Amino acid sequence: MSGTRAAARVGHQRTAPAAERAWSADPYADALRAGRGPLFLRRDDGRLLPLDVERWCAEADAADLEVLGRCEGAVLDVGCGPGRLVAALAAEGRRALGIDVSEAAVARTVGRGGQALRRSVFDPLPGVGRWGTALLLDGNVGIGGDPVALLRRLGRLVAPGGLLIAEAVPRPEVDERVLVRVTDARRPPGAAFRGARVGGPALVRYARAVGWRVEDEWSTEGRVFVALRGRDQPTVTPSSAAPRTPPPTPRTAQP
Repeated sequence: MSGTRAAARVGHQRTAPAAERAWSADPYADALRAGRGPLFLRRDDGRLLPLDVERWCAEADAADLEVLGRCEGAVLDVGCGPGRLVAALAAEGRRALGIDVSEAAVARTVGRGGQALRRSVFDPLPGVGRWGTALLLDGNVGIGGDPVALLRRLGRLVAPGGLLIAEAVPRPEVDERVLVRVTDARRPPGAAFRGARVGGPALVRYARAVGWRVEDEWSTEGRVFVALRGRDQPTVTPSSAAPRTPPPTPRTAQP
């Protein structure tokens, strides 16, 4: 793909808040370009939470493929990172779109043959109310530091009765809000932003509170997943409700 075409498909984004700036900063972008870490989230208490860059940049593994096998209709991968899931779906001829606030992540997804937009999940998005499945993996349940707000937003993005597959922290007792910074442990950490870490029980509790129904829970290769089924009726207002037909995958990543 030519550089011009790739740039066109990356698209643009509004001015980013602290979290979006942090995920677009050098340590994360450099790690994605190299395909390896070390990369961490540094908590305010000094603890380092390792980020699995090598797995994100590799091909979809057995746990990922099990998730993808459960997907229905057109798939929206929220926080797609370097695009292994979107690329795997595209290789099977399935419609999928990744969104990520990192330009490097979107560029890598596009380079692997996937479709991606540089957007926050809270930005205007194509296909609102028509996605068959939304994915929230690799710690992305912590986006924005408010799982309830995030799960409510996803309830508006999927079609009535649509599917959300979310990954929880593999420690059932975890339910915390944290202030973190992206760092490679070699350079000063970036801007602080709020995140969340939730285990399976907390994830299920928050999901039910905003209308999701638990369809399945499973663990594989040390990872914990929850499949959630959306409301049968749209959660958007009548004036903004969209038809139930699956959204087209955009040809370019223009906003």
